[in-house]
Amino acid sequence: KNLKCIHIAGTNGKGSTAHMLASILQEAGYNTGLYTSPHIKDFGERIRINGEMIDHDFVIRFVEKIKPAIEEISPSFFELTVAMGLDYFAEKQVTVAVIETGLGGRLDSTNIVNPVLSIITNIGLDHTDLLGKTLGEIASEKAGIIKKGVPVVIGEVNDETLPVFIEMTSNTQSELVLSTEQYLTEYISPEGGFLLVNLKDVPSGVVEKLRLDLRGLYQAKNAATVLSAVKVLRKQGWNIPENSLHEGLAKVSLNTGLHGRWEIIRQNPKIIVDVAHNRDGFAALLNQLELQFPNNKWHFILGFVNDKDINAIMELLPRHAFYYFTQAQIPRALPVNELGSLARKAGLKGNDYKNVNDAMSAVLSVAHENDAIICCGSFFVIAELNQQY
Repeated sequence: KNLKCIHIAGTNGKGSTAHMLASILQEAGYNTGLYTSPHIKDFGERIRINGEMIDHDFVIRFVEKIKPAIEEISPSFFELTVAMGLDYFAEKQVTVAVIETGLGGRLDSTNIVNPVLSIITNIGLDHTDLLGKTLGEIASEKAGIIKKGVPVVIGEVNDETLPVFIEMTSNTQSELVLSTEQYLTEYISPEGGFLLVNLKDVPSGVVEKLRLDLRGLYQAKNAATVLSAVKVLRKQGWNIPENSLHEGLAKVSLNTGLHGRWEIIRQNPKIIVDVAHNRDGFAALLNQLELQFPNNKWHFILGFVNDKDINAIMELLPRHAFYYFTQAQIPRALPVNELGSLARKAGLKGNDYKNVNDAMSAVLSVAHENDAIICCGSFFVIAELNQQY
C-alpha cells in the first residue's frame, strides 16, 4: 500500500512506455522498480530494479515462503509473479515502481496497486474474446486502472474511446491528460543507432529534440505519452531534470534491458525482430519497412499464439514477400500447419517449419545481403530464437 507506483495499460506500446519511463526515473536518481511481461529470454526480465533483474535467490525464497498459499488457492502464474514483484520492490525499498498490466486493466492482477499516476497508451482490437468486441468495450476494461483522484495520461484516443475515458475520469474525479493535446510530432527520422524525434509542447510552443535508442517509428507516440506523464509527475513534485529526461530516452535498452522492438540484430542480411502480434502492431511494423527498406526483398518468419485475429493481420501482409511459417513450442501456439493453411488461402507464399530456428536457417540459406528478414508475431517465437543470431 505504501509503494509509490505508476500503472500502465494499453493494447500496444505499454511495455516500451514502461521501460522509457523507468529509464528516465533511473537517470533522475530514483531507486526504480520495473514490472513487465512477458519475458523473452530470462524470467528475471519481468522484475527489475534500476535495470538489474530480480535475484534468483529471492525467487526461490518467495516461492518457499508462500508455498502453503499456492497449495491452498492455486494462483495463476501471472498472479504469482505480480505478488513476487511487489514483495521484491517492498523488500528492496524502491522509491517508485513502474507497473505494466498483463491483460486489460479492470480485472488484471496488477490492479491492486494504488498509483500516483495511471497511463493508458492506446486501445486496439486484441484479446477480444476476453476484453470485448468493440474499442469502447475494450477501453472500459483498460480504464478500470483509473483510481479515484489519481491523474491519468492517455496516449491515443478516437471517437469510440474518448467518451469512455471522459466518463470514467468524471466518476473518479481524476485529471484527464490527453497526450495528443500536450505534444505534436514535428520531425521523426532514423539516424545511426537512434531515432531522432522533435516533439512540440503544445501549451508552451517549446520543441523537445529527442534521441531515442528505441528505433521503431511508432516510439514517437510512446515518447509523447512519456513526456506527458513526466509533466504530471513534475507537477506532483518529482524532481526530473531535463538532462535526465533526454539521457533516459537515449539509453532505454542500456538502462532497462528492453529488447524486441524494431531491433536490428544483424546486418547483411538485416535481421529485424519485433514483438508485433496484432493488427495495429503489424500496421506500424509494415509502415516502417516501407519507409526504410522499400526496395529490399522481405522474408517474414511468422508465428502466433492461438487467440489472435489472424485474418485481420493477413489482410495487411504484403503478397510480394516470402513467408516462413512456424510456431513457438508452447501449448498456446497456433499450430504451424493451421497458420500455413490460412496464409496460403489468403494468397501468401511460404513454407512451414516446425520451429523458429529451422525457419531462420532456411531463410539464411537463400537470403541475399541486401534482403530484410523480419521475425515477428509473438514474444514466444522471438524468445526461442537462438542467441547466435
